[in-house]
Amino acid sequence: MIKWASKLYIGDKMKKKKDKTITAINNRNITFNVYCIAIASQPGNLFDIMEANELLFPYYQKRDIRIVGLAKGRDEAISLVEDMIMEVYNETGAFNVREYFT
Repeated sequence: MIKWASKLYIGDKMKKKKDKTITAINNRNITFNVYCIAIASQPGNLFDIMEANELLFPYYQKRDIRIVGLAKGRDEAISLVEDMIMEVYNETGAFNVREYFT
């Protein structure tokens, strides 16, 4: 089940199509070059970066996924994650992203 963070980080290239993209993902439609940034599925990691179409696979339908960011393209997703990590560190002095985004 996909859960969207109340404070969703959006890449610059994605800002104009944010609402349309969220609707497409929720309706399980295919998207092009859209990347989701989610809280990591493994406890030792900070984030998962996945192509939005991966969410169409049955594996993800059985998991709780909390999306905290959307980006157009992998490069923008990586840049957005860097910004998010720096914000978490600057605000908390640590890298506790799970606590920061809940």
